[in-house]
Amino acid sequence: NNKPANTLSMGMKPSPIYLFLLLLFCGQAVASDYSLGAGDQVEIVVYGEADLTTRVKIDKSGMVSFPFLDDIQVLGLSSRALEKKIADGLRGDYLIDPQVAVSIVIYRPFFIHGQVKRPGGYPFQEDLTLDKAIAIAGGLAARASKSDWKVTRVIDGVKQTFSVNVASSILPDDIIEIEQSFF
Repeated sequence: NNKPANTLSMGMKPSPIYLFLLLLFCGQAVASDYSLGAGDQVEIVVYGEADLTTRVKIDKSGMVSFPFLDDIQVLGLSSRALEKKIADGLRGDYLIDPQVAVSIVIYRPFFIHGQVKRPGGYPFQEDLTLDKAIAIAGGLAARASKSDWKVTRVIDGVKQTFSVNVASSILPDDIIEIEQSFF
């Protein structure tokens, strides 16, 4: 039997498993686009240079101090963009080919209040949805509305509030309000 090894080149449809794995991989790539902000704690490692390894919490100014470089503005940068910025700054005068890794140690929180069992601030997690946020807060309280849920989010410097459902994505700094049911 001389079947071609690559069925895609023959115009055949890819298997559902192939499509699932492709979507899973693409979803992980999107998750790496997290924007750094005040309250995040990052670890910066320069391989082979132990004295340049540091762990820092980003404050409201959004500036991070790093040896041999001026203060770095990190607000809104992805961890990959910060890696590149530090590597570019170290390249030449101090190191020939710096290998920099930035990892997020602690994410800044989201907040949930109203009719949940444990209202408060919780560390953000990638791929967080409202149903997961409610679970983190101990679940809905007995008098919680099953659908009157709102999120307040700052978008382009403007505070906006909108209705959400269990599948809605939650972002760092979001404020979730679970209203009380009247029936």
